[in-house]
Amino acid sequence: MPPSASAPAGPSVSTTRALARLIRWARPAVPRVVAGGTATLAASLLALAVPQVLREVVNGPLLTDGSRTAVVQSALLVLLLGVLEAFLVWCRRALIATPGTGVERHMRTDLFRHLLDLPVAFHDRWSGGQLLQRSMGDLHTVRRWMVFGLVQLVVSATTVLVGAGLLIATTPLLGLVYLAGAVPVVWLGFSFRQDYKVVARRARDQAGDLATSVEESVHGIRVLKAFGRGEDALEDFVRQADGLRETEIDKARAQSRMSFALAWIPETTLAVALGLGVWLAASDRVSVGALVAFFATAAVMNRPVESLGQLLAMTLDARAGTDRFFEVMDTAPAVRDPERPVALPPAPAGGSRVELDGVRFAHGGEEVLSGVDLVLEPGRTTALVGLTGSGKTTLLQLVPRLYDVTGGAVRLDGVDVRDLTRRDLRSAVSVAFEDPILFSASVRDNVLMGVPEEQLARMDEAEADALVHEALDVARAGFVHRLPQGLDTVIGEEGLSLSGGQRQRVALARAIAGRPRVLVLDDPLSALDVATEAEVTEGLRRMLTGTTTLVVAHRTSTVALADRVAVLEDGRVTGVGRHADLLATHPHYRFVLTAEADDRAEAAR
Repeated sequence: MPPSASAPAGPSVSTTRALARLIRWARPAVPRVVAGGTATLAASLLALAVPQVLREVVNGPLLTDGSRTAVVQSALLVLLLGVLEAFLVWCRRALIATPGTGVERHMRTDLFRHLLDLPVAFHDRWSGGQLLQRSMGDLHTVRRWMVFGLVQLVVSATTVLVGAGLLIATTPLLGLVYLAGAVPVVWLGFSFRQDYKVVARRARDQAGDLATSVEESVHGIRVLKAFGRGEDALEDFVRQADGLRETEIDKARAQSRMSFALAWIPETTLAVALGLGVWLAASDRVSVGALVAFFATAAVMNRPVESLGQLLAMTLDARAGTDRFFEVMDTAPAVRDPERPVALPPAPAGGSRVELDGVRFAHGGEEVLSGVDLVLEPGRTTALVGLTGSGKTTLLQLVPRLYDVTGGAVRLDGVDVRDLTRRDLRSAVSVAFEDPILFSASVRDNVLMGVPEEQLARMDEAEADALVHEALDVARAGFVHRLPQGLDTVIGEEGLSLSGGQRQRVALARAIAGRPRVLVLDDPLSALDVATEAEVTEGLRRMLTGTTTLVVAHRTSTVALADRVAVLEDGRVTGVGRHADLLATHPHYRFVLTAEADDRAEAAR
């Protein structure tokens, strides 16, 4: 599904069925929510009891020669009912507030866990702003509806029904007049639901798009400033913000029309009932106490009647948020652990062997790899060379199963990687990308992220620090010791406080810290000069003895340092050998190196 789609995927279901899916998370909170709802309902019913007391007072002590004591007793009874009502309202807030936040936390945690489980292909399609809006704004709306909107909707509807019953029981004719006003209200409610549902969903999608614009602009702030494109970004943001504003105004218009109808229709009905009631009282067909009770009951009912529009809007907003939540949760991970996983074989003494056997991979209906056969010899470094867009990065990502092959197999020490759990596989295979991503954490934490949890759990702080220092030394990242707090320096979001070469070296240190069996490098040293690259490569050879390495190479210096070179052409490996031999015998290999050199020279000019 496109991230900014304006309609939910799949067949349309009723709002009730859509919201009922939330019971999985709401179940632990149900007892307290029910208790809180019961307290609220009891408070509303107590409010409806007050008019009945007034009826007895008017028909009794006030219109007869009743005692002053009876009036005082009735007043005290009304006071008691009011105090009980206030106490029950307090109980509702005390009972519901805490479990509601717990439900939101569990939903947010499950959503984030699911996002981590979804494959890279999913995140390639979805924008970060849309996912952020789903995990924050949408879930906040759902939580508010669960703990307030749903309870108030049930209580308001029950109050109106009980109140209508009391009106008919007290003054049947006036009660029927009041109920006659419910017919247009029901029709308007149905129309409102149809219109508001569409704009509610559109508003949430537009909010996600707006969040994406902010995210992209903040991440690309250096580019916007360097090219003087800040005004362009602002214009695009304003355009999207104006679109969201218009949608919110459409929502407000729809809600105001409903609120207006819920205000004037009952009031008009009461005006008619007042005229009729006075005539009935004057002709002794209705007692004065019954007339007072009728209008007092109607006054109590007015508040829940007028709030129905707001509560219905809140319900439809929650429906839109729920749909967007389940669009992500219903996405099944394409890369999953096998039902009967195979144990990771013990690490061979000389290094692990990786075999790519007839590997195929298609993306967007286009075949990127069309039958790659390649063996990564144990403990050796293989450089992968090919033109831009030939599928080098894709091939690398098949080894740790960031993507799954669509044909053929990738084997680690004779075991198909699809037969291993992702946890076992990725503890054996480490990756460093050309575009390094670092996290808003200390240098130490970023480097130790590359160490498997089981290994890290067995180490004390001194051993972990020694591992970090060794990895940083191999990656020639000694600059971190000159940072304000050394290894404890928080390097900022995505490491943007560091230069490109510094980020690459920290990311490389992270990849090698766990001493993986297989190291997959997507040109991770492209921002380094040739001399530093040679030093890092020599350090890798010393530290990672017995580690099998596959590296995408764009520079001749990188290629020359590899034990073997594989040439990727038209989705296949068309040559494997030493750099010098391929230069002499493989025309496409010479063409690739020449093209890469020309591109670098052009970029330098």
